[in-house]
Amino acid sequence: MSAKIILQPEREKSLKRHHPWVFASAIASVEGRCRSGDTVEVVSSDGSWLGRGAYSPDSQIRVRIWTFDEHEPVDNAFFMRRIEEAILLRRTVIDLASTNAYRLVAAESDGLPGVTIDLYNTVAVLQLLSAGADKQRSKIVWALQKLLPGIGLYERSDVDVRKKEGLEQITGPLTDEVPTQVEIKENDIRMLIDIEHGHKTGFYLDQRDSRARAAHYARGREVLNCFSYTGTFACYALKGGASHVTNVDVSEPALALARQHLTLNNYEADKASMVKGDVFEVLRHYHQNQTQFDMVILDPPKFVDSKASLNKAARGYKDINMYGIHAVKPGGLLLTFSCSGLMPSDLFNKIVADAALDAGRRVKIIERLSQAPDHPVSSTYPEGYYLKGLICQVY
Repeated sequence: MSAKIILQPEREKSLKRHHPWVFASAIASVEGRCRSGDTVEVVSSDGSWLGRGAYSPDSQIRVRIWTFDEHEPVDNAFFMRRIEEAILLRRTVIDLASTNAYRLVAAESDGLPGVTIDLYNTVAVLQLLSAGADKQRSKIVWALQKLLPGIGLYERSDVDVRKKEGLEQITGPLTDEVPTQVEIKENDIRMLIDIEHGHKTGFYLDQRDSRARAAHYARGREVLNCFSYTGTFACYALKGGASHVTNVDVSEPALALARQHLTLNNYEADKASMVKGDVFEVLRHYHQNQTQFDMVILDPPKFVDSKASLNKAARGYKDINMYGIHAVKPGGLLLTFSCSGLMPSDLFNKIVADAALDAGRRVKIIERLSQAPDHPVSSTYPEGYYLKGLICQVY
């Protein structure tokens, strides 16, 4: 029999709205024995059943709810249903004729807390970020093998958040003969994905639609692509008719792969320049030398790791946007992003507005961007919305 988690009085409201998290401070007591990752029953202070979830004694999020249906066991069939539902959604929102890489399962937003699965052509990459997801690895792998026969499975559970769950980092193949580099196509642009060492699960799938908008605006423009990683925005800009793209990144291996991507997509090498360096320093150098571009793309890594770091992160975003705005020719475009889930949209808008004032420039927001639709946001889990983007004209 499963252990029972009994909540403090008046702490069941979020669960009744089907939010999937139970924080440690909401728990009054635990009845029965439960180990990390075990499935437990969650009940209110008056004994009413609320949900069935995974217990994590080392995390402030003490329980992540698998199901709000009292009659739904967390078994093989459960994971089969959830993953199949996620696959059907992707077949609706992705043009599979031109794209074979997308997020297959988006954790809580797809009813599988702590489970992220990205598909890269013939390889699915799993990140199991919670104690419950880790405990259910075999069921998840079983369901994927049934639903996606012939697809190789690779695990990239190598992120720091696992420490909060009392888990070690794990990487490696889950099936036989999984390649560590795979070629994908995204809107018919070809890319090489480093499954073993690439950022996140190997690639930034969430920016697919934003890259397409960059292509839309790029015709005839000289583009500066900051935090370029392996140059995907650059390939889209060149596809859209950009006259030249400058990629800036601190990683030489990422820039080397960006060069390969030019060749892979039949773009001439002299259409793009590669600058190895810290983006903040490079932008300051451009400002000092009055170097400007027709379009500047700012796609930095996540600056906000916790609510405590929000103010510091806001200063970082303001600085990078101020120098990014300096780098835009009058009448040119700034595409600027925040992938920090803890950064509110209105605050990000204010940061960009304040950066423009400090730069002595005027800015008009002409489009707002977000994560691609294979990264859905459940109505009961607003935290699933994290990627904010603005396309601005700069005067």
